[in-house]
Amino acid sequence: MKGSKGKRWMDSILRKQAADHSTLNHNSNQESPMSSNPSKRGWTSPRRWIWMSAGVLLIAGSIYTGGKAYVNANTIPFYHVYVDGESIGTIQDDAQLAQLLKAKRKEYQEKYPDVPMALHTDGITTKADRSYKPDVNSEETLSKLDGMLTAYARGVELKVDGKTVAIVKDQQTAKAAVEAAKLKFAPAAAQKEKTQKVAFTKTSASASSQKKDDASGLQSVDIKEKISLANTKADPNKVLDVEEAVKVLTGTKDKPVVYTVKEGDTISSIAQQFGMKSADVMALNPGLEEKYVQIGAELQVTKPEAPLTVRTVETVSVKQPSKPETIVRKSSELPLGKRKVVRPGRDGVKTVDYIVTKENGKVISKQWTGQQVVQESLPEVVYKGTKVAPKKKAAAVTQKSSGSMFAWPVSGARITSSFGHRWGRSHEGIDMVGGSTIMAAASGRVVFAGQQSGYGNVVIVDHGNGYRTLYGHMSKISVGNGQSVGQGSKLGVMGNTGRSTGTHLHFEVQKNGVAQNPMKYL
Repeated sequence: MKGSKGKRWMDSILRKQAADHSTLNHNSNQESPMSSNPSKRGWTSPRRWIWMSAGVLLIAGSIYTGGKAYVNANTIPFYHVYVDGESIGTIQDDAQLAQLLKAKRKEYQEKYPDVPMALHTDGITTKADRSYKPDVNSEETLSKLDGMLTAYARGVELKVDGKTVAIVKDQQTAKAAVEAAKLKFAPAAAQKEKTQKVAFTKTSASASSQKKDDASGLQSVDIKEKISLANTKADPNKVLDVEEAVKVLTGTKDKPVVYTVKEGDTISSIAQQFGMKSADVMALNPGLEEKYVQIGAELQVTKPEAPLTVRTVETVSVKQPSKPETIVRKSSELPLGKRKVVRPGRDGVKTVDYIVTKENGKVISKQWTGQQVVQESLPEVVYKGTKVAPKKKAAAVTQKSSGSMFAWPVSGARITSSFGHRWGRSHEGIDMVGGSTIMAAASGRVVFAGQQSGYGNVVIVDHGNGYRTLYGHMSKISVGNGQSVGQGSKLGVMGNTGRSTGTHLHFEVQKNGVAQNPMKYL
């Protein structure tokens, strides 16, 4: 029974009691046989009133107690649900919320099985409450919350020098991608060797032997940049696998670069140097119309660069022919000035050792470390006539020792650029650094000492039999035209004159005016 109904029922009882009391008073005023006894009449009326009042109170207490029990029985607990502080409804039990979140996590994980998924639940809160017969809408509230739930992938940022370049699912994937990028620029033999080392366990003795055998091969693979990893929340569609991350790490993008024009540069050679087309260079530099641009001019170009720079150092042994020397002998049986080859020369074979440094597969340094003769060359023997014709005055003849085997022109030589095609044109010598003193590679006579286009300060030595050597970019020349020099004589000091990108020696070997690979003669 509700409290209000109990109260109305109590009021009706009290009204009835009041009516009975009024009737009792009315009857007591009438004469009766009993009324003539005052003592009996005064005792009976109050006693009856007391008993009736007690009964009324007892009934009212029972009604109140029953109403309260009824209200308590219908007062139940429930929960208010909030998202970012805003109420979205009520639910009967917080276990319903936990069940919804579990189901939603499973749904997202099944949608993106390759990455660990998590729900955004930071803004979801609940508050417990109790009320008499509350209007709880669990189904509607949970449905509304379901539509608001979003998820994210737990990933790892792969950073290069502090800049995020890729997001992968975990640290193991990130490290695998970096290792795969390193191997992409390592020689194939090094990759095979790495696989073998993983597949087989070697004893210390065999490992020592293997290290000795690997003297010719990959020495190191390093990354120039600093690699760091950090946990992050990410869009699952942007999380990369190992293969995709390797493409990002090693893929190139054009980076703007300012290039200063040097002597001998053309638009075509500059474009080829940076992997561009001449039209692209022209488009980046409006008003540039001449084929040959002015030395010192600054041009806008682009240079392809990858986020990751993999530096490899390897030892390389190359077999090269060793050109024979020419031995000249005087012969009085041949007319003066006449030459005759009496024994042809034969090329020898030598192994030339280098330490080659590359960045992303491109050679940036090539250091000569030594060479070994595999097969000796056979010198060419030439007779040179000295016989003077009758009645003719013999001309003075200077004997020349024209060996075509040359010594290194600097001590501790390290090759920085090889012979052959370079920057869109032929590089007709080798560039090297080392000791600052430039020495004659062989004895001969200086036929040029001065400045020459592109080479700056240059010395050319004629060694006879068609051989000449050229020494370019000197900072100082120590010999003069016509001066005879011996092998190892000082010609000048290494420098950076002419079209040069730094202090070094440009060294050429020419035979009958044609540039030869100096490594075949050194």
